[in-house]
Amino acid sequence: MRFTQDSSSATHLIRAYGAGELRVNDDIYRGTVIVSATTVMSVPEVRDMNDLAVFDPSRIRALDPELVLLGTGPRQIFPAASFRAQFLSTGIGFEAMDTGAACRTFNVLVAEQRRVVALLMV
Repeated sequence: MRFTQDSSSATHLIRAYGAGELRVNDDIYRGTVIVSATTVMSVPEVRDMNDLAVFDPSRIRALDPELVLLGTGPRQIFPAASFRAQFLSTGIGFEAMDTGAACRTFNVLVAEQRRVVALLMV
């Protein structure tokens, strides 16, 4: 799916997603990424939901989010309660959704200057 041009002043916006890749601004990523308004990090150790069991969420918490979006690929899949609890127990909101919905939600929240971080699996 392609998005239209956005004149938002945010540093990082997700411009397109699908077919195993994401386009953040003009850069293409093939694989899981962490995206905030100011940071993009590849996360090659996370390929699917099972890999979240060993993922260190401090990489996300270090970005000081008020909300974390988890994009789970083409379908919405809920992670283990223990993964969600690592954010909720510290007062950080958490939402899981398919990656397309997470990309769209991320862009809206960044445009509103919210402190959102997305962990996106493609």
